[in-house]
Amino acid sequence: MKLLLAAFPPELGDLLEHPPEGWVCACTDIGAVAAAVATARLVRELRPERVLFLGTCGTYDGVEVPVGSLVAVAEVVATSLDELALRAFRPKLERTRWSTGFLPPLPAHAVAVTPAITLSAEGARLLAGVAPLEHLELSGVLEACREAEVPCGAALAVVNEVGPGAHEQWRANHAAGSARLVEALRAAAAFG
Repeated sequence: MKLLLAAFPPELGDLLEHPPEGWVCACTDIGAVAAAVATARLVRELRPERVLFLGTCGTYDGVEVPVGSLVAVAEVVATSLDELALRAFRPKLERTRWSTGFLPPLPAHAVAVTPAITLSAEGARLLAGVAPLEHLELSGVLEACREAEVPCGAALAVVNEVGPGAHEQWRANHAAGSARLVEALRAAAAFG
């Protein structure tokens, strides 16, 4: 059995009610901490052979990975604007990077996981030096899977530009982006 996750139901679309054969679908809730707790619980209870997380994300500069792109996640970097501006310190022993255990059949990119949605253009410019994309849950999902020794992959639809207006753009595009991601993965036999 395999586990298909998303932060909330619209990101799974019809898969939530009609999962692919051999898959169980569930939602983790929003944010890295909630996602870590839910993923750890689900992995412990279900003991899947692998986990695939689907979701949406924002792009920092809109050039390397434009809105409308569908991506596989190669690496996740947990960071914050305060760290990048040298207003915060993270102990060296804390894990801040995760590689995914497998790549869905999409172009692969790194993703920055921030504690909240970045709303400023200045913040987006700073974070673009870390990764081209921003997401909120994947560090928690990957850490839970790493701890349980379960391979985890992720695929995201890029639905907004990070910065002013990001949340409004996300609201307008997330459902359609999620549906396109699911259809692309179906067409590529990613669930088979």
